[in-house]
Amino acid sequence: MAKLTRRGVLGAASGLAAAGAASAGTPAGLPAAPQNPEEAARDTAYWEAVRGLYDVTDEMIHLEHGNWGMMARPVLDAHKAALDRVNARTSIYARREFGRDFQAIQSAAAAAIGAREDEIVFTRNATEAMLALISGYNRLRPGDGVLFADLDYPAMQTAMGWLSARRGAVVHQIALPEPATYQGLIDTYASALDANPGIRLILLTHVSHRTGLVLPVAEITEMARARGADVLLDSAHAFGQVEFDVTDLGADFIGLNLHKWIGAPLGVGAIYIRRGRTEDIDPYMNAAEPPPESIRARVTTGTVNFAALLAVPEALELHKRLGAARKAARLRHLRSVWAETLRDHPGVDILTPADPRLHAGITSFRLAGQTGVQENAALAARLAEEFGIFTVMRDGLASGACVRVTPAVFTREDEVFALVAALRHVTGG
Repeated sequence: MAKLTRRGVLGAASGLAAAGAASAGTPAGLPAAPQNPEEAARDTAYWEAVRGLYDVTDEMIHLEHGNWGMMARPVLDAHKAALDRVNARTSIYARREFGRDFQAIQSAAAAAIGAREDEIVFTRNATEAMLALISGYNRLRPGDGVLFADLDYPAMQTAMGWLSARRGAVVHQIALPEPATYQGLIDTYASALDANPGIRLILLTHVSHRTGLVLPVAEITEMARARGADVLLDSAHAFGQVEFDVTDLGADFIGLNLHKWIGAPLGVGAIYIRRGRTEDIDPYMNAAEPPPESIRARVTTGTVNFAALLAVPEALELHKRLGAARKAARLRHLRSVWAETLRDHPGVDILTPADPRLHAGITSFRLAGQTGVQENAALAARLAEEFGIFTVMRDGLASGACVRVTPAVFTREDEVFALVAALRHVTGG
């Protein structure tokens, strides 16, 4: 079989997708987008204008945006300006002006997730946020159960296991069904709670970093609460990728990122604790400052990255301008362009369901029967080296390893169709 080059794979993709619009450069302003999110998701001209806000490299076809999000140029410019300002004035700024600026930043971030200002505190990332919540959760008694799943993030799994030594908890792990269904996921957690009525704490991952599976968070959280269990929700990949409002989710404790799908500078995450539940998370190492009743006592970072925080309002403003519903629809569309095209291909297993309630932009796959780490790492390497398509291997699933594909809102349809062409070539069909 002849080798298919990067140029060739893009050429093959052009037979599958309409020709992409020419680069729009850096637009002075975005055109009006259709109000209907599903219609907007297919508006090529609009998303090409959005692409013009980002310094997208043509080095490779970049389908691994799940690590962290590229800053749009207005956010990057704001970050650079803030860095110059802070660097020039150091503690003069930190001690005399940052408090005023921080109030506005916190207010904007809280409003963006549907929270009150006293319900959030910034962290460096979602991992720091979740570890503070897990380690600080103080309602467990010796013998109480804690539950996590195979799709949860490794650091959070480790921390949940640590509760055995720290709090005397009994640790339970489950494997989520594959293929998953909406009701099947709810039933899986219900079965675990029925089999282990002593479970008092559940770790849920809103959008899996491994496969992109989106959990029915509100339903599982409500069910857990009715059975006397709290939920710690890992929303690292949710805020900015799916429509997100803490009131709708129902979870009292959430960790999230702003540097993934919101596109803030690296080093910005947050903890949400619903008002009235703060005392159920211990102050960090018994911190006395800030006051122990404040959510800010639940994590201690020390000197913060002032410049990164100062660029957060610009990132939130762009997120608002693009529209949470439009972004979510665009990412689902780009994901489905390749995943549903290959859904029935005999040589490819798509790991995230077609049900739009259960996926966002991230989706993983493996070649039929190839579940090993080395096989999937080799496949990701081949896609990069032979076809110029950048993806990443993920492992830790009960069913085996896989390759993760993560477009961004500015990804072009012909780029995801290039993945279709490459995988058809790899599988001989």
